[in-house]
Amino acid sequence: MSDIRVRSRELDSAEISWFAPICNGDFAQMGVMDDFYKSTWENASTIVREADRLGLRNVLCPSSYQVGQDTWTFASAIAPLTKRINLLTAIRCGEVHPPMLARAIATLDHILRGRLTINIISSNLPGEDLPSDVRYARSREVIEILKQSWTKERIAFRGDFYQVDLDTDPVKPYQQYGGPLLYFGGYSPPGVDLCAEHCDVYLMWPETEDRLRELMRQMSTKAADYGREVDFGLRVHLIVRETEAEARRAAARLMARLDERLGTDIRERAQDARSYGVARQAEMRQQADLEGFVEDNLWTGIGRARSGCGAALVGDPDQIVAKIQRYHDMGIRSFIFSGYPHLEELRLFARYVLPQLKTCSLPQELGRRPSSVPVTPLGAAPRR
Repeated sequence: MSDIRVRSRELDSAEISWFAPICNGDFAQMGVMDDFYKSTWENASTIVREADRLGLRNVLCPSSYQVGQDTWTFASAIAPLTKRINLLTAIRCGEVHPPMLARAIATLDHILRGRLTINIISSNLPGEDLPSDVRYARSREVIEILKQSWTKERIAFRGDFYQVDLDTDPVKPYQQYGGPLLYFGGYSPPGVDLCAEHCDVYLMWPETEDRLRELMRQMSTKAADYGREVDFGLRVHLIVRETEAEARRAAARLMARLDERLGTDIRERAQDARSYGVARQAEMRQQADLEGFVEDNLWTGIGRARSGCGAALVGDPDQIVAKIQRYHDMGIRSFIFSGYPHLEELRLFARYVLPQLKTCSLPQELGRRPSSVPVTPLGAAPRR
């Protein structure tokens, strides 16, 4: 791993996270809409509170205009209902004027008492069609303004998109050591450069281990150009059962009623449908075998019915744990899992896999916020 430089290289635990389906993306069978799994406040909040109770350390609250709930409203409402879990809350750069965004982040960070992490998104805004280099340039300005607001007495910024001259007293977050950690996913050269200079965790979608290593090497090299190191994260779906045969049958059932035309429509309606990252997921599906496996326990079939993250870890508990350990050995320190249906798969994950893993909160480990929460084995009861 000498050519992959990981900020928390000595960390023997990992941040294990789940996904809040606030964007109408929950199914018992892919492509079959069921009001029981609809993205309501009741359903999504139940999943987040259960992830908190079971001992997961973070939860991704995504952003989507087409379907689902507003990310920041949801995060603000669920925050006081949780005890221990961090919230990885997505911001779509350009959607909110940066000083107002800084104030919203600071408010939520205080509500959570430092349990806030931020997922930086540079996708087009609804109704917008900007080239990627322009979108990433805008995101860079947003991040630079946020960092000034968190670390300086005054925001003094003049860029192509924003010109700001303001005191920072109203926008100071709870986390006083540089503000919330920034998680970022992007594959184009401008995106990689932005993450290398400004962000803390580089999030990847599932690919073969060789291709993940290559992405990590590229990011490590680029971050070194700025005198920095980053941590790495993996966003991936999960199907775990007592035996591998049961897990494979569950995967087959999940896709059994999918209308391929509907699957295509689902993939293409997303804001990021034409991104390079989505193209890489499609390429991986084309390389898979007849059952959809592109390497041991990595199944691409799920990508037939969704945009973005398009593969799942499928197997028995020992196989899943071994795969996670391989990723950890590569240098991956943050995992964002999900499954279908989300609540049921979360509980299966907690039963079969959590007790075998050691988890941590990355903000705590990286010294970004004061905390008395210890690093504990996954599956242990949270302290009350």
